[in-house]
Amino acid sequence: MIALVQPQRAPEDIASVRQKVSIPVLDGYVNGTFYSFHGLPDGKEHFLVELGPKGTGKDPLVRLHSECMTGDVFGSQKCDCGPQLRESLFRINSEGGYLLYLRQEGRGIGLYSKFDAYKLQSEGLDTYDANRRLSFEDDLRDYSSAASMLRALDATRIRLLSNNPDKAAQLAAHGITITEQVQTGTYMTAHNQRYLQAKALRTNHKINLG
Repeated sequence: MIALVQPQRAPEDIASVRQKVSIPVLDGYVNGTFYSFHGLPDGKEHFLVELGPKGTGKDPLVRLHSECMTGDVFGSQKCDCGPQLRESLFRINSEGGYLLYLRQEGRGIGLYSKFDAYKLQSEGLDTYDANRRLSFEDDLRDYSSAASMLRALDATRIRLLSNNPDKAAQLAAHGITITEQVQTGTYMTAHNQRYLQAKALRTNHKINLG
């Protein structure tokens, strides 16, 4: 867990709620309130899901989850995205908070380029070197829209459910106070071991590798 991360500068953009609708999720186990937004900085169709109790006296638990078609939908074991998404939904539903689903496939390189990166990984490169071979940076994700979504709901003090220190740093840079950073579980398989090791060793993700 990481203690309070203070915002570094005032926000410069204002988003607003476009629509909200209740949708039963997790096979009908819970109802989530889904929000769409006007005025997000990057113009993408990111959305937010509100889950769990309110008024608990604790800052909301928040997960920034980048879209992963292969992991979230098809259960791919080349990453840990699908299990992290499911864990986050249940934990947030228990404690109260928000899941932000961000349309940033493949750490921002897009789905087709992610397939290209997977092909290079099958030839021996790790996830970051594969990106570089394709002339991309290690991680192209920008969390300014995530900060705008949170501000639109007056959620400027949060507990962040993430192993990624860059998410906390970027949110703080956009005016969100992180009062606690909470780790997710470790979902290692024979297919994603090198991927998780690369995230821990090269970009300082807090992952219990065992």
